[in-house]
Amino acid sequence: MATTDEILSRTTFREALRAGPSFDLSALDPRSTPAFDGDKEAAEELMTPLADRASDLQEMLYAESKAGGNRKILLVIQGMDTSGKGGVMRHVVGAMDPQGSEITAFKAPTDEERKHHFLWRIRRALPSPGIVGVFDRSHYEDVLIVRVHDLVPEKEWSRRYDEINEFEAEVAADGATIIKVMLHISNEEQRERLAERLDRPDKHWKFNPGDIDERAHWGEYMEAYQAAITQCSTEIAPWFVVPADRKWYARLAVLNLLDEHLAAMGLEWPVADFDVEEQKARLAAT
Repeated sequence: MATTDEILSRTTFREALRAGPSFDLSALDPRSTPAFDGDKEAAEELMTPLADRASDLQEMLYAESKAGGNRKILLVIQGMDTSGKGGVMRHVVGAMDPQGSEITAFKAPTDEERKHHFLWRIRRALPSPGIVGVFDRSHYEDVLIVRVHDLVPEKEWSRRYDEINEFEAEVAADGATIIKVMLHISNEEQRERLAERLDRPDKHWKFNPGDIDERAHWGEYMEAYQAAITQCSTEIAPWFVVPADRKWYARLAVLNLLDEHLAAMGLEWPVADFDVEEQKARLAAT
């Protein structure tokens, strides 16, 4: 059987999933598996060694911060309801050391948050040095659901694209590597996943009747996502669009994106700021 590196060496997930200037969301098959030609079983076998490698790199990032480093990761996960955000949190982020990762789930703004600029609550949740910060939904809700449901005037949400680009440039300049992921699910797959939630008592808690109402706006949401990706996929903070009809592939893809970005940081263990041999001798004498 091929090794992990052999299976994944053909092209990187960053190359395969990055949304370039001519990206067309409607042309991407949600059941496709870019950069991976294996099946579900092969993907699941890869998850553990990949998670171990990513976890080791994450620990190096955390250790670097303890020696004064300022680098961090911001992983943004967006997607329609049932697209698999929760599964990514469990199977990808859950593989990280809890002391080096933080998840923030952005729900509808509170009364307090509505009193401030839309980026106010986002800034408060940014990761500190050494941390892999994960946003379950994000500032992009303010150009997605806000746009689809006309929650603010068009002249207001339309200028937010530039505000977001400026904000993300600031975050990157402060040492953050930004990984923005859209989990791209099909309308048909969402229907099946909602039906499963209704059929299974153990999944009723995950069902929201409003999800059915939102399906009436599917086309508008796809237009909103296309606009967000087109206008906010920059060199400093590109979008990666992950086909998500196959849950196993989506999890593998996000884990690889995280692993590849961590590996590209050239992380190293910090050098001890004490005399190691001296401390060994002191320890031996106790």
